[in-house]
Amino acid sequence: MLWGAGLRALGESLGNQETPDAGALAAGIRAFTARITGLGKAEAGDKTMVDALLPFTETLSRLVDEGVDLRQAWAAAAQEAEEAAKSTASLRPLKGRARPLAEKSVGTPDPGATSLAMIFTVIGPILAGAVSSHPVPSHPAGARS
Repeated sequence: MLWGAGLRALGESLGNQETPDAGALAAGIRAFTARITGLGKAEAGDKTMVDALLPFTETLSRLVDEGVDLRQAWAAAAQEAEEAAKSTASLRPLKGRARPLAEKSVGTPDPGATSLAMIFTVIGPILAGAVSSHPVPSHPAGARS
């Protein structure tokens, strides 16, 4: 449910009229994050995918705002997410599916955070290649509206 809601928020943010630029993609990721954290109520330190999602979103947004190339910004944000996911191994789950395992999960990274970091790492080059540096008009020259 959270993934679906997050992806819907991303799609709603991006729309379908133009190829998004880096700023629009970063805004879409912020919408994705807001929807997931709003519905799931998880916070950093709860040993959920949010532990990787928040650092990813913060890093991507900051670097895009600083004018860093989207490929580099996404790669750096994905690296932050990967490191954050690994650090969940020391946490005791407070929310999510691992919560009933409590102490048994200490020492193992959260699977949600780990898989999210992996997804961001894999889709980064694909998204960065599809996103333009400059928005493309929704009606190219010579096209009828």
